[in-house]
Amino acid sequence: MSSRTFPVNDLLRRKLQTSLTITTLTLSITATLFLLLFSSRLDLGIATASGTLTLGLTAIFSQFLLFIGVLIFAVGAVLTSFIVFLMMTQRTRDFGLIKAAGCPNSLVAGYFLTELLITTSAGCILGIVFGFLADFAVANWVFQGYVLPNFGFAPAVFAAFFALSLVFGIKPLLNAAKMSPVAALSPVNYYGLASSKRFKPTSRSALTWRVASRSLARRQSATIRIAILLSIVFMLLTVSIAGGIIASDTTVSWVELPVKSDIVAIAYSSMGNQYQTLLSKFSGAKETDDFDYSDPNLAIPEAVIGQLNALSGISLVDSRLVLHGHVREISNFTIDPETLTTLPVGDRRQGESLIIGVDPQKLTGDWSMQGRFLLSGDELEAVIGDSIAHLMYSPNPVKRIFLSDPLVQSIEFQNRSFRIVGICIDPLNNGEVTYVDIAKLGNITCNHKPNLLLIKLNDQVDRVPIIAEIKSIIQAADQSLDVFELKETVEANKNFLSSTWSTIMLLPLFTLASAALCLVGYIILSLDEQRQEFAILRAVGAKPKIVIEVLSIQSLIVLASSFAVGTSFGIMTTLIILMANPLVTSFTVLVIAAWLTLALAGMFLLSLYPALRFAKASILKIMA
Repeated sequence: MSSRTFPVNDLLRRKLQTSLTITTLTLSITATLFLLLFSSRLDLGIATASGTLTLGLTAIFSQFLLFIGVLIFAVGAVLTSFIVFLMMTQRTRDFGLIKAAGCPNSLVAGYFLTELLITTSAGCILGIVFGFLADFAVANWVFQGYVLPNFGFAPAVFAAFFALSLVFGIKPLLNAAKMSPVAALSPVNYYGLASSKRFKPTSRSALTWRVASRSLARRQSATIRIAILLSIVFMLLTVSIAGGIIASDTTVSWVELPVKSDIVAIAYSSMGNQYQTLLSKFSGAKETDDFDYSDPNLAIPEAVIGQLNALSGISLVDSRLVLHGHVREISNFTIDPETLTTLPVGDRRQGESLIIGVDPQKLTGDWSMQGRFLLSGDELEAVIGDSIAHLMYSPNPVKRIFLSDPLVQSIEFQNRSFRIVGICIDPLNNGEVTYVDIAKLGNITCNHKPNLLLIKLNDQVDRVPIIAEIKSIIQAADQSLDVFELKETVEANKNFLSSTWSTIMLLPLFTLASAALCLVGYIILSLDEQRQEFAILRAVGAKPKIVIEVLSIQSLIVLASSFAVGTSFGIMTTLIILMANPLVTSFTVLVIAAWLTLALAGMFLLSLYPALRFAKASILKIMA
C-alpha cells in the first residue's frame, strides 16, 4: 500500500461519493462568493449606493440581500458539514478494516485526512473559479459591461469553507481512531443507526411503508441533519422566489407610478434631453452637471399651454417648473410621553436637490407615499424623495442625532421653510427630488412660467396622429420646442429593476443544487444501510420496483416535512419582515407556487437516481 497513491486511488474508486462531495462544496462556495460580488456591484451592504437606484430601494435590496446572504452562508455551512460528515462517517468501516489488517492509527488517519484535504481543496478552488464566472456572466447581463470585481472576497470565502470542511471532517476521523476494529466495523457506527420502535404489521400492502419508515427512524442522526438542511434551503428558496417576485412587482409599480409609459413630455430640446437623462439616472445614465434650470429661455409660452389644453385628444396638461438648488434640514422637537421631556428631532444637515413645482390639482403621475401628497392652500408644504429622506433625515448616532423624522420636520429652500408632508419613491434624479406647489415656488424664485409639460393623452385617440398634431402646434410657436417620448426610458428603468430582482432570485440555484446532491448522498447512505434487506426482499420474489418505492417514500417524507417548515417560515419572513405593503395578486401566488413545486419535484426526481441505478442490479451484485 503506497502512502502516496492510496488516497487518490481510494477517491477514484468511490467516484460517485467523491464527485458529490466536491460538487456540493463547489456550489456552496460559488453561491456565497457570487452573492458577495453581486452585492458589491450594486454597492449594497458594502457602501451606500451612488448613481444606481434610489436610497429607499437600495435599503430594500440591502435588507433582502443581507437576509439571503445570511441564509446562503448558513445553508453553505450546514451543507458543507453534512456532506463532509457523511463522506468521512461512511469511511468508518474502511478505517476498521485497515486497522484490523495491522495498519497503525496514525497512518490510517493520514490516509483519510489526505482524502479530506484533496476533496476540500478541489471543491474550494472550483467554487472560487465558478463564482467569478457567474459574476462575469451576470455583470454583462444586468450591468451591460464588465468591471473587475473585488478579488478580496475570494480568500475570505476560501478560508471560511476550508476551515468548516476540516472541522466537520476531522471529527468523524478522531471518533473512528478511538474505536476498536470490531466497533468500527459495526453498522451502528458507520451508518449512525439507532434502535427503533417495532412496527406492527397491519397489511401486506403496508410493507413498503413499514420498511421505509423504519429505516428513517433508525438513521435518526442523518435524517435530522438532512431535514434541518432542507428546511433552511426551502426557506431560502421561498424568500428568494416569493420575495423576489413580490418585491419585483411592487417596486416596478413604484417606479412606473410617477411617470407612466404613456406620458409624453414637451420642453425645449436641452430641457427635454436633461429631463430624460434625470429619469434614466435610475438605470445608470449620467446627467449634465452644469445645466442651468433657471434659464428664462426654457420657459414654455402660455399660448402654447392654452392651445394644448384646448386639444380634444389631450386629457391633462401637467405644468411643472423644474429647478435645482441647495436645501437644508430644519429640526423640530417632540415630547417624550413617559417623562414629558422635550427631545430634539433632526439637525441642520444640508444637500442638493431637484426642486419641482407642480399643480396638486393637475398631476399625470402618482407616487408610493409615506404620508400624503401636496394639497392646494396657503401653507408651504413639500414632499421629498426617499433618497433625500435617507441622506438628510435619518438618525445618525455618530453625529449624536438619535431622533430624526422628516414627517415632523421641514426643509428649507431659498430661506423659506416648507413643512414636509410626505416621502415618495421617484426614479427621477435617483430620488433626490423635492415637490412643492408651483405657484408658491414661482413666488419665491420670481419664475412663474413652467419649463416642462407632461401630457396625458386620451385612451381612445390614435397616439401617432395626436403626437404629430401636438408637435406641429408647439413648433409653430417655437422651433426649439419638441415632444419627448418617455416610454423607452420608463421601460429601461423597469427592465433594470426587474433584471436585478431576477438575479436575486437566481442566487439560491447553486444552493438548491447543492442540497439536491446532499439528498442524493443521503439516499446512497440509505441504500447501503438497507442493502441486505433489499437483497432478501428480491430473493423471496419482490420486484425491483420495491427499491424505488421504499426510497421514494423516504425521500417524500423528508422533502415534504422540510418543504412545509421552510416555506411557512419563508412566506412569513417575506410578508412580515422584508416587504412593506407588498403587491400580491392571484397570478403572483400561482407563479410562486409553480416555481416552488417545480423545485420540490426536481429534487425528488433527482433523489431517485441512486434507486433507479440500484434497482437494475442483480441479486448477487446487491449481496456482494
